[in-house]
Amino acid sequence: MKVVLLQDVKALGKKGDVAEVSEGYARNFLLAKKYAVEATPANLNTLKLQKANADRIAAEQLAEAKAAAEQLAKASVTVAIKAGENGKTFGSVSSKEIAQALAGQGIEIDRKKIVLPDPIKEFGEYDVKVKLHKDVAASVKVKVVEE
Repeated sequence: MKVVLLQDVKALGKKGDVAEVSEGYARNFLLAKKYAVEATPANLNTLKLQKANADRIAAEQLAEAKAAAEQLAKASVTVAIKAGENGKTFGSVSSKEIAQALAGQGIEIDRKKIVLPDPIKEFGEYDVKVKLHKDVAASVKVKVVEE
């Protein structure tokens, strides 16, 4: 019996796959737990439409990420932190401060998308990577100055 998987099933396939399984397995497990539906022409057509819609949405998200990457490439932010004697910094600059500085310039970026291996603890200029999409990453210049 052919079924269309509604979610990932271990050792069988991923969501949206069409799988050939025994009737007992399909009726007693997959259909009963709503892991799959029978592969009728109507269900296959629905699957095709859902895949087309998902592809369209993914293409739109990729285009938005590329546009945001171009905007970020031109952006430069300055973050001020306190310093003590001998130019030693108090605290550090984290992704939260960088996101707030970008928001001040009208660029809304989630702080979780800013890739910062370690917080910045020294003055200077840094190129900080921002992961906007699985295929798109941008770099923004961050200048850390004394407050």
